[in-house]
Formats: sequence, C-alpha cells, structure tokens
Amino acid sequence: MEAGCLHACRGHPSIIGIQDVAADPRTGDVHLVLELVHGGVSLRDSMWRPLSEDVVREMMQQLVSAAKKIHGVGFIHRDMKPDNILVCPFGELKVCDFGSATRQKPAGKEHEAYPVGTLQYISPELLNGNWYYVPAVDMWELGCVMAELLSGETLFQAETGPEMLDEMSELRDRMASAAGKLDPECVADLSEDGRDVLTGLLAFCPEKRLTAAEALEHPWFKNFKSPWIHAIV
Repeated sequence: MEAGCLHACRGHPSIIGIQDVAADPRTGDVHLVLELVHGGVSLRDSMWRPLSEDVVREMMQQLVSAAKKIHGVGFIHRDMKPDNILVCPFGELKVCDFGSATRQKPAGKEHEAYPVGTLQYISPELLNGNWYYVPAVDMWELGCVMAELLSGETLFQAETGPEMLDEMSELRDRMASAAGKLDPECVADLSEDGRDVLTGLLAFCPEKRLTAAEALEHPWFKNFKSPWIHAIV
C-alpha cells in the first residue's frame, strides 16, 4: 500500500519521492528506496517557537497541496503530523511515512476497524469509531498541525481517548461561543482569512470540513503562491 501510494504521488515537490522497491533474496523482505533529503529534519524537531502567519501560510500551502495530490490519486495518508513531515534546508516541506496510508473506500464501504493515526491528531469521527471515514481525516490532522505551527504547542495534550473527547468538547464549546470561529485566545494575531481556514480544517463534522482542493481556493492561499508549489496547485 505504501509503495503504491508513493508511486502514484511521484513528482510532487511536497511528497517524499520513491526511487525503487528492493527485495532481499535471502529473507524476502521488501524495502522502499526513497529520495535522499540532504540535511532534512522532521518538522517536529524544528519546532521550538510559534511561527508568523506568513511562514505558516507558506508551510500549509505545501502540505495542503500534498494532501490534494494524495487524495486525488485515491489514497488517505491517515497520519499527518509534524513527525511525518521533513523540512529541507531551504524550507521545502515533504510529507513522508506512508505506512498508515490506505485506499479510499467507495461510498458506503467501511475501512478496517482498528485505530489509525496518532491520538493527538486523530479526527473526531475516528475517535468515535466511525469506520466510514473519508479524506477529511487528513484535513483535521492538518488543522492540528496548523494550530501547532501558530502557537508553538500541540493543540491537544490528551494521552487517552476519553481525555481527547473531553478536550475536543471544550474546543467545540469555545467555537460555538465564538459564532463558529476559533476564539482569539486560540489563534492570537491570525488574520480573519487565516482563522477561516483553520476553522474550516477543524470543523467537527467531516462533511463541513474543508477539502484540500477547497482550502487551496480560499483567499488565504489563493492570493499567495509559495515558490515550492509552482503550477501544481
């Protein structure tokens, strides 16, 4: 599955490239030969302070563009988090670790019933055991990443499922009290357009959550072109 997804996404500047698939003739183990990223570190290792809105917008445009490609070729990553994003020396980002990737299911068909992803980034529908999920689970994860880039802290700190549900309920209450928008305390000096994108990514109902294609058409992105995106968006 991982090799198939990477092969389908070949050529996208914000997705780690696959070079070959090698099998050990003695053990039968299969290994993926991936693009060498010189000096690359994970986004997790490079995060040590809140970032400006312009920097976050450039990063998120790359990540949402990667999600659009992944979803467009019929896959879901299912583990979008800073640990699975490489930061190249000149600021280019590359989504990696497709070990949890899966093919999208036709409408009405459920995915395998076991937990996927990382608790602090997992979407509400997955946390509630909804196995009929769609690519929106990746967009929730990217919303968590965006909030983390802006604040310098993980959006959710819970270590168990019940604790996560409590934290999500608290966030939903704050959004409800702010007329559907994230309250100022959550997003500090973020512009109205930026807050609109973040709110759209963190919509609790997956049907109302921004898709990657919709997000890239939002003015927050539409009026800003990252040098890494070129004509792909």
